[in-house]
Amino acid sequence: MNFHLPTIIPNWINFLFILTFPMVIFLIANTAKQAAQSLENGPSPQKIWWVIIGFYALYFGYTSFLAVNGSFSGNSLPPKVLVFTTLPLFVFYFGIVFRSKLYWQLLQKAKLSSLVQIHTFRLVGFIFLIAYYYGALPARFAIHSGLGDVLSALGAFVMVWAINTQKVWRYKATLLWNIFGFWDIVLVIVSAFLTTRASINEGTQSITIMGQFPYCWIAAFAPATIIFVHISIFKKLKMEQKG
Repeated sequence: MNFHLPTIIPNWINFLFILTFPMVIFLIANTAKQAAQSLENGPSPQKIWWVIIGFYALYFGYTSFLAVNGSFSGNSLPPKVLVFTTLPLFVFYFGIVFRSKLYWQLLQKAKLSSLVQIHTFRLVGFIFLIAYYYGALPARFAIHSGLGDVLSALGAFVMVWAINTQKVWRYKATLLWNIFGFWDIVLVIVSAFLTTRASINEGTQSITIMGQFPYCWIAAFAPATIIFVHISIFKKLKMEQKG
């Protein structure tokens, strides 16, 4: 096993990432718990909170285990981290969660502002820019991915404020922000494939650091989760405008 953190990036940044990135699971768990408090029947809010925390703890542990064992090493297309983590998480979200009655009950009760607030974790996009600065990621991938995520996160702060203060333009603005954030993450995924293909075919710099611990968490968790939450926000906006 290789438990060493990427040496190309200073250890204080690696440790700060390890400490802060998992906080997003509390944003998700708290949103679901808050919504569950308004349900007349169903699991207790505390139980839902613990199930979500437990699931993501196991998922992050599984991802970390594969990374330190070298399961994501090498430059392949599709990247191994996507095959073993991202794609299964997509299947879980849209094949199981999206089809469950409880998900729709919670979405009905969830606050729109709480769903949007989850996207503030995309400030983690700064790590792409930091990795580029230290030579760990190519510019063609890092700059677009980093700036797009940071802009989406900053926009989320504005949308939460607009929703909570009942601005008349809140729904239209949230819709536009949601479209931007959705297509931004789609383009990040496309960029990851194109950058990896260029690395294999042309010998340009790769993005293999995204398969190393702890940065494998981004690839394993963020694409599927961000898209799932964006879809949930589209559905929630439709619910609120009908109501």
